Amino acid sequence: MVTTILILMILAAILLIVVILIQNPKGGGLSSEFGGGSSQMFGVQKTGDILEKLTWGFFAFLLVGALGTGILARLDSSSQTSDSDVNVERSTTAPTLPAPTTAPVTAPSNAPAGTPAPTK
Repeated sequence: MVTTILILMILAAILLIVVILIQNPKGGGLSSEFGGGSSQMFGVQKTGDILEKLTWGFFAFLLVGALGTGILARLDSSSQTSDSDVNVERSTTAPTLPAPTTAPVTAPSNAPAGTPAPTK
């Protein structure tokens, strides 16, 4: 479910970039491509309104998707871990260490007879 939301958010982000790049900051934008002043009579002036609504819609989807993904991820992670995994201080069993092995210390065979054996 989270993966689906993330894929939709990526698509919405790409579409948001495209919609923002189509707009002209001075108000011309896509509507100026269709003939300027004569196009206002046929209603192409409304293109700016549609692009603005798309911009706000994609932004709202990204905002809600980010919050929703965070909530879903938190719920998924809390259901997968138990309380004993999180609280280390409640653990009553101590880890067991391997028993120490004592090996006899012998002098190397190539050492002279008067040399003491190395100690650890």
